[in-house]
Amino acid sequence: MRFLWRQLTSMRIALLLLLLLAIASVPGSIVPQRGADPNGVTKYFNEHPDLAPVLDKLSLFDVYASPWYSAIYLLLFISLIGCIVPRIKLHAKALFSKPPKTPVRLSRLAGYQRVELPSTADAVAATPEQVIATADRLLAGRHYRRARYDRPESKGWPAAVSVSAERGYLRETGNLLFHVALVGVLIAVGIGGGISYHGQRVIVQGGTFPNTLSSYDSFSPGRWFSSERLKPFAITLDSFETKYAETMTDIKSGAYGQPLDYTADVTVHHADGSEAPGQIKVNQPLNVDGTDVFLLGNGYAPKITVRDPQGQVVFSDPVPFLPQDSNLTSMGVVKVTDVAPQQIGMLGYFYPTEASAHEGMSMSVYPALDNPVLSLNVYVGDLGVDQGEPKSVYTLDPDGLEQIAGGPNSGDGGSVAKSLRLTPGQTVDLPGGRGTVTFDEVRPYVSLEMRHDASQVWVLGFALLAAAGLIASLFVPRRRIWVRAWSEPVPAAGPNPAGEGETASADGTRTVFEIGGLARGDDHLLEDAVRSIAARLAQAHDDTNDNRPQAGDAVKKG
Repeated sequence: MRFLWRQLTSMRIALLLLLLLAIASVPGSIVPQRGADPNGVTKYFNEHPDLAPVLDKLSLFDVYASPWYSAIYLLLFISLIGCIVPRIKLHAKALFSKPPKTPVRLSRLAGYQRVELPSTADAVAATPEQVIATADRLLAGRHYRRARYDRPESKGWPAAVSVSAERGYLRETGNLLFHVALVGVLIAVGIGGGISYHGQRVIVQGGTFPNTLSSYDSFSPGRWFSSERLKPFAITLDSFETKYAETMTDIKSGAYGQPLDYTADVTVHHADGSEAPGQIKVNQPLNVDGTDVFLLGNGYAPKITVRDPQGQVVFSDPVPFLPQDSNLTSMGVVKVTDVAPQQIGMLGYFYPTEASAHEGMSMSVYPALDNPVLSLNVYVGDLGVDQGEPKSVYTLDPDGLEQIAGGPNSGDGGSVAKSLRLTPGQTVDLPGGRGTVTFDEVRPYVSLEMRHDASQVWVLGFALLAAAGLIASLFVPRRRIWVRAWSEPVPAAGPNPAGEGETASADGTRTVFEIGGLARGDDHLLEDAVRSIAARLAQAHDDTNDNRPQAGDAVKKG
């Protein structure tokens, strides 16, 4: 059991779990998810009746709520916690501990330097204590933590004093901060996903959307969502404008008719009765009381009025039509249920700029309203809206209905009348004396998404901390430097080995110091740093400057 725990809490396993979590998230972007696209799931079942049940058993339509995805998520969380806690303890202990004792053989370390301080008859070399005191000041100026150590004379080693210095604790601090922030991101995403929500709503120009649960066209709550979390506000769509490419240059480049900009001007109604203007653009959401409102799409909603044979209005509403191409050729459905003896269903096609194609077929050649035309195929019968089953307002099932206008058998010599063709303001009779239909006007509509995610600020904060920690762990060097100094005897007379023409000090000794460094990880500047400190230290105690190493000199191994 202990072995399994050690394996789970190793950094290698944590990285593997992180990679596995990323791979496990891939199906969520390939297969439609019930929480985000329930209609897409239904369509997938209809198009793949054999494969869909298999994917459903594997929870691929609910990837992020599946047991196997949650298991990976929890294992990653446990692994990271198990990695971090022991390292935090060790790092905290290191922060409050003195730098380690000076190694016996500094000559094995990077950038090793051995310097013999000269002395002449007129000038006595600095003592080892003075050299170490100077080294301590130099290292303090470079933000090293220092500790002094004495070595008694033993086993052929002379008595010496030394200073041990270390810096770069920020490297490990940054590494730990990165992993702690990663855990914070996991917690924030997990909790935030449980209390967040997002929903979509189509609003026709002039219409108002109140932020209540029943007002959404589709709604995806988190597992801990409560309707009380919905902020009390309303949004009215005042106007919607689209700018299209329409210059001669656009025509030559083939970009004619491409949308350049979308602007939705709205009025926000707050709970206290106050109102405020707002504007929504693509990738520029409007924030209302902590809820982000995004512009997802747009289209046209022809206002259609249907009257019965007695002239009574039985239907009058703008009906959103769904765009079918880049020129906004749109399709929509009108369901008239409050009419006798038979309900009326209409399958409509709207052309913002209508033109005739081959064989008299209509098409839209431009997305703006330059020549709007509405074509309606009419059905009568039971539309099935009273059967207690949910029906999409954007589809019409013709099974069991009688078609009385439009279709392949319509027109001269056909069994049914031609499709009803209307322009704004025009009224035509329904076949069979069933009343009239009027195409009153065209209004633009927008599809808005309201998204509330309380974890966004926390995720951003932890992400910034993770980035800062990662930068520190990558670019802050962790290094140790040791300086040792001692006195050693020299011949009482004659040339001094430390420099030609030099003599020993009056007591027949000279001062020698050595310096070396050790890096925790890669540190290409360590040897230069050691040589620089050695040169500064030698210069401080060598007035003759003859025996002083320079920064960048070849390493002199003792």
